[in-house]
Amino acid sequence: MLKPFVRFLVATPPFIAQVAQQPSVRVPLAIGLGAIAGALSRFYLNLWIGRVLGITFPYGTFLINLSGCLAMGFFFTTVTERIFPISPDVQLLVAVGFLGSYTTFSTYSLDTVNLARGEQFFKAALYWIASSLGGLLCLYLGIWLAQFGRFHK
Repeated sequence: MLKPFVRFLVATPPFIAQVAQQPSVRVPLAIGLGAIAGALSRFYLNLWIGRVLGITFPYGTFLINLSGCLAMGFFFTTVTERIFPISPDVQLLVAVGFLGSYTTFSTYSLDTVNLARGEQFFKAALYWIASSLGGLLCLYLGIWLAQFGRFHK
């Protein structure tokens, strides 16, 4: 079963390997693969949490956002403090691809912390509040626009 796959890999033309080394191919591929895994993880974990804890509260989203923030904090520190050597492609795969599709809340939290670490406390607070309130307002605006369009045909 594995032999045909190994033969395929060995017989892969050299130009494919050369193309895969180009950043214009490698970067979107890394982000895309991470995004697929992150989105599927979010979907199935949300289903499982809903079955275990119920759906009377958005436990799945809540726990996914918290675990995404934990993962982003751990990964970001690992990368920036060089705890483990991690290639730029893997950094993109994990932080932008996987965590970006698993939860954007982790990126939002990281951006807030980075502003605060840079002693831009007003900007950090403004970003935090504006993102939360702006997100809710935009959600309601989207609901209103959809309903307005439905009723005014």
